[in-house]
This record gives sequence, C-alpha cells and structure tokens, in this order.
Amino acid sequence: MQKSSHIARQDSQEQLPTTHYKVVVPSMKRRTLAGTCGVGVFVIAFVAIVISFATPNWLASDDRITGAKLNRLGLWVHCFRSLPDVNDDSQRRFFVGCRWVYDPFTTGYDEIRGFLLPAFMIATQFFYTLAFIGALVSCVGVLVFFLCAGPDQKHFVTLIKLIGYVMLGTGVSAAIAVIVFACFGNRNGWMPEHANNWFGWSFVLACVGTVFSLVTGILFLTEQNVQAKKRKQFKESQTRFELVQGKA
Repeated sequence: MQKSSHIARQDSQEQLPTTHYKVVVPSMKRRTLAGTCGVGVFVIAFVAIVISFATPNWLASDDRITGAKLNRLGLWVHCFRSLPDVNDDSQRRFFVGCRWVYDPFTTGYDEIRGFLLPAFMIATQFFYTLAFIGALVSCVGVLVFFLCAGPDQKHFVTLIKLIGYVMLGTGVSAAIAVIVFACFGNRNGWMPEHANNWFGWSFVLACVGTVFSLVTGILFLTEQNVQAKKRKQFKESQTRFELVQGKA
C-alpha cells in the first residue's frame, strides 16, 4: 500500500502544469519612417539654403528691358548694368558689373554702401546667416545620425532632439529673413526701376529652404519621441526579463 501511494504521488507531481514565462522584447530599429523622411527633407533644405545664401539672384531685373540699371543682386553680391552714384549729383560715376557688397577696391563703392545695405537688408543678411550656420551644424548631426549613431548608443535620442531643435531654429531664422526681404526688397526708393524688378530664383530657393527646414525639425522631433518611447519599452522589457530569470 505504501509503495502504491508513493507511485501515485509521483504520477500526480508529474501531471502538475508547468508555468512558462514569455517575455517579449521589442526590437530597436535604427530609424523609423519619420527619421528616414527627415533625412531626405533635410537634404533638400540644406541644398536650397546653401545655394540661395551664395547666389546673387534674390532680386533681378526684367531681362527684356535693355536699359535697366539693375541686373541682379543677392545677399552678398550686387550686379549692375549702369548704376549711377547716388552721392554724385552730376551723375558722372556709374557702377557696372558684379561686386561683393563689401568690396574695398572699387573707388566710391564704400560711399554708397549705406544705399546698398539699408537696415532691412542687414537684418536679412543676419537672420539668413544664422539659418546658414544652423544648416551646417545640422548637417554634421544628420551625418552622424545617418551613418554612425544607433539606438543602442547612450546619446542617440539626445542627438535627434538636438537636430530637431536646431532645424526649427534654422527655419524660424530663415523665415524672418525671407519675410523681411519680401516686404522691403522691392519697395520704391531702393533699387532703381522697382516696377521692373522681380524676386529671383535664389529668393524662391530661400523660401523652399525655409519650409523644408521647419518640416525637417518637426520630423526629427517626431523621431525623437518615437525612439524615446521605444527605449523606455525596451528597458521595461529587460527589467521584466531579469525578474523572470530571478524567479526561475
């Protein structure tokens, strides 16, 4: 009887259900769709800002008018067909060709610098230079994000957040510059024959760079939010896994 009861207890212990703990650890993708799109949009914004910053086509004269005094101008270079010296009442001095706005070699050019660079133009240069610097800084961050960084690195989320905020600042600075130039760049009393002048393709690129910079900032901040949530879930899953292993 004792032997049979012992065998019965062994059979009952063998039939007891075994509890299995299954811990699902979420996978950490290197980039989400927001990050991938952010990189692509950033490339467009960066190219647009750099080209518009360096090219002299923010304001251009109508090519069909042969006697126009202005040819085209940018933030740093002005091109004239025949601009009379505003300080010469007899109009015996004219400026022809393209020159850097701070050209120290052309006689009399420094004397009309106040005319070439009114307050609104200096403001445009200042804010768009900030946007240009922001785009350069973000370019370094985006290269690190795209080529080197990964979710397993400590400052990955911080890097994405930094890129997002810098690009938002870049977009805001560029927007201020574009709005100021749009309001005052083709007004009467500055460049001659303003009715025949048009905003050039450099200005259009500046507008494109402004919009795409803001979109880039939003996309990277979205990516930062997603990566932060994934990292939190990953740490919680690891904690649960360690607890289960400890109980086992």
